[in-house]
Amino acid sequence: MNTPETSSFTVTVDIVDERIAQLTFSHPTRRNALSADLLRTLDARLVELAAWRIPVVIVGSGMGQDVWSAGHDLGELAHDRDPIAYGKPLEQLLRRVRAYPGVVIAMVSGSVWGGAVDLTMSCDLVVADGSARFAMTPANIGLPYTTSGLLRFFNNLPIHVLKEMFFCAQPLDAQRAERFGVINRLVDSEKLEATALELARGIAGKAPLAIQAVKEQLRILEDLQPMPVQAMEQIAELRRQACESADFSEGLAAFSARRPPVFDGK
Repeated sequence: MNTPETSSFTVTVDIVDERIAQLTFSHPTRRNALSADLLRTLDARLVELAAWRIPVVIVGSGMGQDVWSAGHDLGELAHDRDPIAYGKPLEQLLRRVRAYPGVVIAMVSGSVWGGAVDLTMSCDLVVADGSARFAMTPANIGLPYTTSGLLRFFNNLPIHVLKEMFFCAQPLDAQRAERFGVINRLVDSEKLEATALELARGIAGKAPLAIQAVKEQLRILEDLQPMPVQAMEQIAELRRQACESADFSEGLAAFSARRPPVFDGK
């Protein structure tokens, strides 16, 4: 089922059999960037797949490209300076993936940037080839990441690797990503889809209600992160200051002009 919501991107659902679906997004003119409309479309397709009671979903981007996804479409930041806040399309999709009543597998070939890394981390399993790289780049433009987003990384990565990713904004290559558990299966490119389908078929043959119950328990346990109100208010204020800063404006201007930003901490 093709759903060309706009002329610039497509989201395709292929039912492999009654138990497995492949959900593929493509935004070639923007390096598979996650625009708000594309995110909403992915979210809507997951709602449909849940209603159809599909127990395993494989999420991937258009194959044969060097970039799996460039992350959130930065062109939209001129109108929304905090696109990763609660209630925005990216966060809504990530919650949908984590709460999907079945297993969601990310199939990754090429580099993954920013919010798209969060998307792969929100999936239950990741199958990737050697070209996969994961880079968290908000610091390049001055965008402060959310507490909920950081917790997803905090629960899945050693703290010093997490800090390296967010402080340095340098890609984590496929070998290191596998070592730290970000990737479940690292395979040659020609075996990528077959491996993802083999994994999906193995899961689809298990009792779906049992898997659904375990996934939901793990989601609840991961979300058990009590935080004092004062700390939440402090974090919210720090994010507000960063989002309204001159540095953020400079980061966006530098990105648009394809030049290095000059930050002064204001």
